[in-house]
Amino acid sequence: MRAFIGIDFDDECKKYISDLQQRLRKYALRGRWKHISNFHLTLKFLGEISLDQKKRIDLSLGNICDGFRPFSLGISGAGTFKGNDMIRVLWLGLGGDLRTLNQLAGNIDASMSALGFPPEKRRFTPHITIGQDIIFECPFENILDSMGTISYGPMKITKVNLFKSEQIQNKRVYTKISEYSLND
Repeated sequence: MRAFIGIDFDDECKKYISDLQQRLRKYALRGRWKHISNFHLTLKFLGEISLDQKKRIDLSLGNICDGFRPFSLGISGAGTFKGNDMIRVLWLGLGGDLRTLNQLAGNIDASMSALGFPPEKRRFTPHITIGQDIIFECPFENILDSMGTISYGPMKITKVNLFKSEQIQNKRVYTKISEYSLND
């Protein structure tokens, strides 16, 4: 199964993201937009994993999460990762306790690397993807200026999840298959 490690958000946060996405979507000539149920923060993409690997991942993530206390994050701003002639990824940024988030992501990457998964080559850039392969009718900066402040939170982060990613009826579906609580 194809899998990744991430943080899920509550329904209220997902509604905020969806409302913001709809406002941005009005300016798009084309693009692929994430479904509200798929909004999350990716900590580590794993790719294909076996059931045996899942057991080792579960043990490792349980141990890592035991070493972290709950922390707060919030949505703060928006941006893009550019492609050749379009926006490859449209994302929402995060604020709050980014130091803890970066430590958590770093520990997860090191732990998964020890299990045989390739280590990340790029620096961890926390973001929530809301759209891909987008072409807007005007420069994105102009759209952002017209939208006002993009801010939500704080949100208390208490869990990390292992997600399964699958294609169902030509749509990407993310399903939580394991949950790891941070140590209260």
